[in-house]
Amino acid sequence: MQLKIASWNINSVRLRAPSVARFLTEWKPDVLTLQETKCPEGQFPSSVFADCGYPYIAERGQSGYHGVAIISKLPFTDRNSRQFCNKDDARHVSIKLEIEKPVTVHSFYVPAGGDVPDTETNEKFEHKLSFLNEMTTWLTTQQLEIDGPSVLTGDLNIAPHENDVWSHKQLLKVVSHTPIEVEKLAAVCQAGDWDDVLRRFANDDEKLSSWWSYRSKDWKKSNRGRRLDHIWLDKTLSRLCSQTEIISETRSWERPSDHAPVMVTLQL
Repeated sequence: MQLKIASWNINSVRLRAPSVARFLTEWKPDVLTLQETKCPEGQFPSSVFADCGYPYIAERGQSGYHGVAIISKLPFTDRNSRQFCNKDDARHVSIKLEIEKPVTVHSFYVPAGGDVPDTETNEKFEHKLSFLNEMTTWLTTQQLEIDGPSVLTGDLNIAPHENDVWSHKQLLKVVSHTPIEVEKLAAVCQAGDWDDVLRRFANDDEKLSSWWSYRSKDWKKSNRGRRLDHIWLDKTLSRLCSQTEIISETRSWERPSDHAPVMVTLQL
């Protein structure tokens, strides 16, 4: 069985539902996780995606901010959502696919962290680091033994590798690539023995980006991107990954998200 899982920070699912439908039709993932849906629960455009052959949807939403979802061709069970940092934010949802060997899929939207990488003067940065700490203590190898084969997807709002940003030197003091954020994200990865497959499938000197700021008039020409969007596989699924992709062409679609989808293919 081949299983394709994609992740996309859509930056308002109601506004960009036609783009999601186009992506589902053209790229045909089995599962698409979304972040920053900005949609209250009950107002998710489920019928649009059901018409594309994706009738199974788990959403965790709130009005105007955050929001995560999972859209699937395949039925699932065990829909769960976890709160972090004692905040009632819609930043996580997970499901378990009903296939021969069930697979748990997580959709995360890690806090962006504001503009200043200082926990004393910037509460948003403190929130981000605390969120990562809680991910580390939860998503351990012991938890994955309980969950079974697992996939962690989402906008993690950190570009960890020096070639996950357009300029390692210039972004070392910019939120999303600071050493403390990279260290915290590495701790999450190590706690669950996760495999960051998008980076593993690339050469170390290859630039990877999944986000380009709206501030650039020509995002492709300036090409000042960052790889903020991730798909990690547990050790059971890691060896079954045959392909990874960043579908950057969506950044040029009409009314685009500033993020592009990332996708992996598994040979189960």
